[in-house]
Amino acid sequence: MAGLSPQHWLHPDWEPGLTIAHLPLSHLIGCDIRAAVVDVDRTLLPGRDVRLPDSVRAWMQHAGSSLALHLFSNNPSRARISAVADQLGLSFTCGAGKPRRGALRRVMAELALDPRQVAMVGDRLFTDVLCGNRLGLYTVLVRPVSEDGSPCHHDGVQRLERRLARWMGAPAA
Repeated sequence: MAGLSPQHWLHPDWEPGLTIAHLPLSHLIGCDIRAAVVDVDRTLLPGRDVRLPDSVRAWMQHAGSSLALHLFSNNPSRARISAVADQLGLSFTCGAGKPRRGALRRVMAELALDPRQVAMVGDRLFTDVLCGNRLGLYTVLVRPVSEDGSPCHHDGVQRLERRLARWMGAPAA
């Protein structure tokens, strides 16, 4: 995203106001997205649980039939992120260090796709969206998920991040 100010790095390409379980896969495919790098905590599952909500598991399985998927988490627990990835048969990165780009560059090298063909899907502006935008990925900001796959009503961190981003000059979503 050369030429864009850091404030624009905090603006997702798509913010549908939905959890990942309700994300229209047709939109991503229509944007020529061929792979998705997906955050884990609060994007795929709430709290410290490792069991995916049924609706999230179904969406990920459906998405996996059209897209290459990779789980990408700042969580340092290899055991936890591996337990989630094993449920879906996916590759994963733990301790990613978002918004730093090193780990994401390695994933991008494995995917061997143009960055605009890869979606970074997550629930945080200052980690997921910022990291994806810094490498030119198509960034998707989803709502944090609750135990049943519906939007979490306690997403104060996301609301705070949006306010901070606007204060820093990022365009309103």
